[in-house]
Amino acid sequence: MAKAPRLKITVINLLCLVVLCGATESPQYEVVHAESDFEIRHYRYATWMSATVNELSFQKATLFGFHRLFQFIQGANLNYSRVAMTAPVVTSLVPGAGPLHSLAYVVRFYLPAKFQDSPPTPLPELNLKPYAWDSHYVAVRKFSGFATDDIVVKQAAKLATSLSLSPWANATSATHYTYSIAQYDPPFRFFGRTNEVWVDVDASRFAGKASF
Repeated sequence: MAKAPRLKITVINLLCLVVLCGATESPQYEVVHAESDFEIRHYRYATWMSATVNELSFQKATLFGFHRLFQFIQGANLNYSRVAMTAPVVTSLVPGAGPLHSLAYVVRFYLPAKFQDSPPTPLPELNLKPYAWDSHYVAVRKFSGFATDDIVVKQAAKLATSLSLSPWANATSATHYTYSIAQYDPPFRFFGRTNEVWVDVDASRFAGKASF
């Protein structure tokens, strides 16, 4: 019973130290459409490192998944490479019985440009895998505060409602994930936090128009 609190404190402390050094790189995107409460972005192809976590709780999944990813970027890889912190950390919900009854989540870390073409190989015990995120379009809704289990479900529902009342009502893409939560801030930041809900959409009418 005591392991979880200790793990939580350790991860929070590590996050604080890492983010204080600055998250200098993020995945590149272009805004192709904007509404009052959401926007459509086109993200270019990029390589991420991913951790699958079998957990019902979004918060616990993110905590445990990032703990493994943090070990990787601190040198727990066959190359003994240190990897700079990036933003955001993205947690995707694998479809299951419902938003908080999913079989799993996938926590992803965007690899800096230095490692995009040749990611360090994680130590086997971390159970991490590189993830090639193809060029794709996502509907994005921003929200502040902490991304708790209840909040992420409500924010995802709000984005779904906004999409249903917009020209994008029938544009939701069928993917392996129902939605993703992108978190940009460390745990010690209590004000001015930035989070996003991402949902893949079919924006084929924009195909070929993005600048990258």
